[in-house]
Amino acid sequence: MSTTLPTSAVAAPAPGLRRHDAGVRGFASDNASGMHPDVLAALVAANGGHVGSYGGDPYTGALEAVLREHFGPDAESFPVLTGTGANVVALQALTQRWESVLVSSDAHVLLDEGGAPEHVAGTKLIPLPSPDGLLDPADLERAVEAAQSPMAAPVGALSLTQSTELGTCYSVEHLTQLCRTAHRLGLRVHVDGARLANAAASLGTGLGDITTAVGVDAVSLGGTKNGGAIAEVVVVTAPGAAPGVGRLRKQSLQLTSKARFVSAQLLALLEGDLWRRNAEHANACAARLAAGVRALEGARLTRPVQANGVFAELPTAVAARAAARVPFHVWDAHRAPGTVEVRWVCSFDTEAGDVDALLAVLGEELAASRGGA
Repeated sequence: MSTTLPTSAVAAPAPGLRRHDAGVRGFASDNASGMHPDVLAALVAANGGHVGSYGGDPYTGALEAVLREHFGPDAESFPVLTGTGANVVALQALTQRWESVLVSSDAHVLLDEGGAPEHVAGTKLIPLPSPDGLLDPADLERAVEAAQSPMAAPVGALSLTQSTELGTCYSVEHLTQLCRTAHRLGLRVHVDGARLANAAASLGTGLGDITTAVGVDAVSLGGTKNGGAIAEVVVVTAPGAAPGVGRLRKQSLQLTSKARFVSAQLLALLEGDLWRRNAEHANACAARLAAGVRALEGARLTRPVQANGVFAELPTAVAARAAARVPFHVWDAHRAPGTVEVRWVCSFDTEAGDVDALLAVLGEELAASRGGA
């Protein structure tokens, strides 16, 4: 299951320029990984000479054509710099200034954007219960009805995370139900797709099958977690679904002058099947890790493993010692007494040996904990 990465045309860094051990791979986040060699090579190929700025370049034009192949002939695309920026721009375009947005209680846009939707977009986020990160269509009805009071912020949009922050995936059927319910209630639908590639790989679908085809209006499509770096784009699936994205992108500080370097990365991922291969590999590593954790005495998986994230409960001391040896994060420190929930995230460059090394560390620390009990 190890990945053989393609030979890159990019030269190795000069001695003294690299300030980290490039052989180290952890499980803290897919944000911690570097760039896929093909993406880095595409970035280098886009360098040199002068082209149009602010998206008036051949790479951004080609990207829009490629994204229409994925999301439909009417899709419009707007490269941006960050996932936070993509979410803020999309939510602004989907709502009126006085409206609110329904989100999962575990949504990244709610818990990990530093208040950017509220601060930049002025958008109130309303969290809904989400077992395993997934929303129930019935909860949309209740939330929209509750917001009809003149003292409340009426709901204008629904934002879904796919795959979710808890490593689960909305099925096509579930997404269809949510979008139909949202549209019947007069809401537009946004997908935070920072890990959309992992969800599509898990479900065996295309990117458009779990967005455009089910009724999603706008997508924050991430390339950064899938082998890129500073590679994000807002995709509007149909004309008029999210008016003003181009203007809002500039006002929200997300329009870069040298857009070719964002677009070139996304082209490398999306023009062929690199996006899928990277996601399938990360997902497969997560499945390998989950299988190994199930066999460990003293560890317990806490969430379904459907994409590239694995969640488990460990003794607090074991988690601390293991994380000091192989980087990963505590997700929930407030579990049963003496335990924590941890999260391991696999990346495009995670190798089978990395997974097995983590499992060995966990086994050693769990055995030491039992021996000291």
